[in-house]
Amino acid sequence: MNSREDILGRVRARIGRTTDRTTTATGVDAVENWLQARQPGPRPAPAGDLLATFKEKSETLATTVDVVDDASAVPATVARYLAERSLPMRAVGWLELDSQPWRDAGIAFEGRGVVDADLVGITGCFCAIAETATLMLLSGPNTPATVSLLPETHIAIVAASRVVPAMEDAWRLLRTEAGGLPRAVNFISGPSRTGDIEQTLVLGAHGPYRVHVVLVKDPAFRPGHGDEANS
Repeated sequence: MNSREDILGRVRARIGRTTDRTTTATGVDAVENWLQARQPGPRPAPAGDLLATFKEKSETLATTVDVVDDASAVPATVARYLAERSLPMRAVGWLELDSQPWRDAGIAFEGRGVVDADLVGITGCFCAIAETATLMLLSGPNTPATVSLLPETHIAIVAASRVVPAMEDAWRLLRTEAGGLPRAVNFISGPSRTGDIEQTLVLGAHGPYRVHVVLVKDPAFRPGHGDEANS
């Protein structure tokens, strides 16, 4: 810790900042003002149908997608996905999803973080990016990042109303709604993969082998708001 404080102390000294809360708050305000005043650079025109674009891009990344009209259809849709791939009908997931009727669909669901024996993890999603088929997940006490990173299969429940055109829109939404950054913001674009060994593509190298998205078109459905932003 002495080395860390020494390095950070030198950085603070060079930029004229102290550990005093007043100067820290002033620095945060300056950054926020800069972000608000900054003019965005040129961007491709957003897709006309964000859901169609997200689904198309997802398929190129080996992410599978189901679309349902109502949140009540999510458990049965997830159960069908698991059964078709002979995957276990047992999952862990974010606590906010515990109220879904998983048992009625034949799924044994536990709202908790994962351990090494858990094979299926189910999460919500703060928002999704159509341009790159990327999921944006915020960590929190009830939305642990491990659920999307450690199991072999990651299933994300995404509100269709939270699909945004591009990365810039996702960050703007976070700054508007979260009131600060959580401990971790994770971006997931398809299953984990690597081509490091003889240029052979291997899935599941550093995370899930499979990523499946269930898009819920009900505008009132909004899972996935990490609750750690101000902690």
